[in-house]
Amino acid sequence: MQLVGLDIGTTSIGGVLIDSDSGEVIDSAVLEHRAGLDTAQEWERVQDPETLLAAVRAVLERLTASQPGVRGLGVTGQMHGILYIDRAGRAVSPLITWQDQRGDLTCRDGKTYAQVLAQSTAHSLATGFGLVTHYYNLHNGLVPTAAASLCTIADYAALQLTGSATVAALDPTQAAGLGLFDRHASRFDPPALRKAGIDADFLPPVGLSGTLIGHTEQGIAVVSAPGDNQAGFLGAVQDAEAAVLINVGTSGQVSVFTHDDLPIEGLEARPFPGDDFLLVGAALCGGKAYAVLEDLFRRICRLFAGYDDPPLYAAMDRLAAEAMADRIRGEKLVVDTRFLGTRREPQVRGSIRQISMDNFTPEHLILGFLEGIADEFGRLYERLPETVRRRRSYLVGCGNGLRFNQTLCKVMADRFSLPLRIPVHREEAAFGAALCAGVGLGLYRDFLAAGRVIRYL
Repeated sequence: MQLVGLDIGTTSIGGVLIDSDSGEVIDSAVLEHRAGLDTAQEWERVQDPETLLAAVRAVLERLTASQPGVRGLGVTGQMHGILYIDRAGRAVSPLITWQDQRGDLTCRDGKTYAQVLAQSTAHSLATGFGLVTHYYNLHNGLVPTAAASLCTIADYAALQLTGSATVAALDPTQAAGLGLFDRHASRFDPPALRKAGIDADFLPPVGLSGTLIGHTEQGIAVVSAPGDNQAGFLGAVQDAEAAVLINVGTSGQVSVFTHDDLPIEGLEARPFPGDDFLLVGAALCGGKAYAVLEDLFRRICRLFAGYDDPPLYAAMDRLAAEAMADRIRGEKLVVDTRFLGTRREPQVRGSIRQISMDNFTPEHLILGFLEGIADEFGRLYERLPETVRRRRSYLVGCGNGLRFNQTLCKVMADRFSLPLRIPVHREEAAFGAALCAGVGLGLYRDFLAAGRVIRYL
């Protein structure tokens, strides 16, 4: 039996075609979508939903053109962001992404919109969360007059692929990513919505993970769209109760599965398909920190030597490995890579400390950046109770930041004192979306059992 999973990422669309019995990836595709839109507001991060949808259709066509037996399709995508749709299900706004900063603008009394909304509703919120964005838009007259509801980009794609004009029920994993969500009741929190002045009827209903929502023109069953964090965990972790997932991409997350909704300061308890939870610590910069350093080196080469060849990552990785093998005892360069702040402290910025005459070199700076990235994940993980941490026996690494950087893998394993494994397949979130479709169609007993088909390098 064949399943397709699609992942609508911040910069590209990823897709996989898998065999549901073996977990083998029969085919895969990645397409850079170039959907970003220019804007006059420096805090605004928006993308064109129709450009995204065209890329989704192109990837789906590529994967299914010669495979008539595809039975199920799961779609996931960047969480937190929203777009507005009319009564016919058509987009009437750009996608306002998770990177959007309008929630950090000043609302009143020196507080940001995100802070005011969080304090008035007693919910943990941050800029980029869909209902923080919607709250700002309501207060500033930016909700389109034709808007009848809002949804995520993954739900919009699923809606369009099935040809439905009715907004499908949100997967709880996506609904929680918008904010003001009651995880226990699996619905948006009515008292919180009233305090925020948000009409509950404007929001889509919330359903169950893996719910069948319709079929494509080719007759492929489409299930409700899970959040990309949960889909990435589902598509990368073979044994949910033993693993710690580290995702290093444009941003980054450390995620741990639990049956219990544990309130832990600095971590977010997110619904996981099947009435369970993920405890998630988000690193806003993540792998972007390494990209910032690579850009600095290229600018130096261009300004001083006129060199402007392709990216320098291969050379950086070699230098980092050399520095790790020949570290100067007691002269560690300490880099804080929180260049975009944190969810709790958006104004925090990074730093470079303990510079000496011996360690202020490109190779030690590169290694310092890698260790800074790992240390931010490690600090988030250490917020978990010891009773949760001692049950974990291995790390699972996903995202290009780990898959293509062996030194970062070693640094991360050292920081956590756990072995690190990389899935055989790439596009973990798309793989997880495909597994979600398999659960919805009854091909797997449940969401935890679906992970047994995953293999590691």
